[in-house]
Amino acid sequence: MDVAGFKASLAQQRPPRGISAALTGLWWEAKGNWTEAHEAAQRQEGTAGAWVHAYLHRKEGDLENARYWYRRAGKPAATMALAREWETIAEALLKSE
Repeated sequence: MDVAGFKASLAQQRPPRGISAALTGLWWEAKGNWTEAHEAAQRQEGTAGAWVHAYLHRKEGDLENARYWYRRAGKPAATMALAREWETIAEALLKSE
């Protein structure tokens, strides 16, 4: 699946089958459900879950918590537009699946 297909899946009621918990988190966030997104990110072990977790806390405005999760993900704290960051994360995670 590419980013365009991932975005198209947002028209559905449920995330696509077989995607990682981190991608599921991005999917729920794009649907406006931060709580589901956060729970999904927490289920993903390793850097992928930490990266989505960082993005979610940045989006909510909790920058201190976001910086912690960026460090856990091995990523610099993002400064780009949130929409661009979402796409960047989605692209990277989709390529790794």
